[in-house]
Amino acid sequence: MRFVVRATVPTEEGNRMVKDPGFLQFLEGYISKTKAEASYFFELGGNRTFTFIIDMQGADQMPAIAEPLFQIGAKVEFHPVMSLADLKKALQSMG
Repeated sequence: MRFVVRATVPTEEGNRMVKDPGFLQFLEGYISKTKAEASYFFELGGNRTFTFIIDMQGADQMPAIAEPLFQIGAKVEFHPVMSLADLKKALQSMG
């Protein structure tokens, strides 16, 4: 099942994060390890925010996906999402 994983980093932690010379390497490694289908970076409520689209096979993957983000001071959210094909299937099954 696909999830949007959103990580919001408060300003102080974000300031330290972007000055860290290993940050981009961390980010690339995270994207590779989680096999994120897409990743986006933007501001939300004045904070640095990352969004990843990740296909998870089970809830037991949540700790491994969230923990690296918690370690950089992020607040992490998981939101299940549907593709258009998923939505079509759901609507057809509803009759």
